[in-house]
Amino acid sequence: MIDKIRNKNQYEQVHQLIEAFIKKATKGGGFNSLNKKDTEELHQLTLLAADYEKNSLKIWPLPITINDVVQKKIAEMNITQYKLAALFEMSSSKISKILNGKREPDIQFLKAVHEKLGIDGNMILELI
Repeated sequence: MIDKIRNKNQYEQVHQLIEAFIKKATKGGGFNSLNKKDTEELHQLTLLAADYEKNSLKIWPLPITINDVVQKKIAEMNITQYKLAALFEMSSSKISKILNGKREPDIQFLKAVHEKLGIDGNMILELI
């Protein structure tokens, strides 16, 4: 087992090994189906990949805001801000201002994000 990923090629090899463990776990019904050796190796590979991503690829952690989460969710739902305002029972101008960063999200908005869009409350609290 390597102790550090030093280049993109090694990173891709580690990524393939991680994917193989994920497929094996999925086929077995979950990660608890992996034996102790596989679990430990997967854990080590994941730590190596995360370290490389953080220090070399500069992609971790990704900057994320509540606005990003809501924008992604409305894109997934294929609805407009106007329809989101109706769903949230708020004015479309309020929704627009919040999503464009011109107004801070209030409790009513955050509650609607959780209840109407199904966004985890803990995630919302971490983002505000």
